[in-house]
Amino acid sequence: MEEGPVRSMSPKALSARVGTELGASRWIRIDQGTIDHFADLTHDRYFIHVDPKRAAATRFGGTIAHGFLTLSMLSTMAYEACPGVEGTKTAVNYGFNRLRFVAPVPTGSNIRGRFVLKSFDVHTSGRWQAIYDVTVEIEGGSKPALVAEWIAAGFL
Repeated sequence: MEEGPVRSMSPKALSARVGTELGASRWIRIDQGTIDHFADLTHDRYFIHVDPKRAAATRFGGTIAHGFLTLSMLSTMAYEACPGVEGTKTAVNYGFNRLRFVAPVPTGSNIRGRFVLKSFDVHTSGRWQAIYDVTVEIEGGSKPALVAEWIAAGFL
């Protein structure tokens, strides 16, 4: 089954949503198994992520998710929260204008993404570009895990 946005909107309807929150994803649990799998895939086995005993002695009091693990969850979060653009033949991740890892994600936490459509433009060539202000929240946390300005692009 192909993964993709849970709903879609016309370019005109999406343009009308600029400046508004498009939605929030479901809460996603970040457990030690997920962190360990990510560490194995990326070869980033720094102790703060994979050694609960040693990490317990740090100011975090236990293991935390890699910042890049949290970042990589944006795709699935966006599929749940952001509408696709009707008529799009293909869409891609175009990058970030800014990205900050604000607070660590303790193992066992739940995170979700909130997406505000900052801009949406369709060029005469049929290429469109959307910029989202993204916040990844930690359930019960006082600060977000990350904040970013994320760019997506597609072709009609």
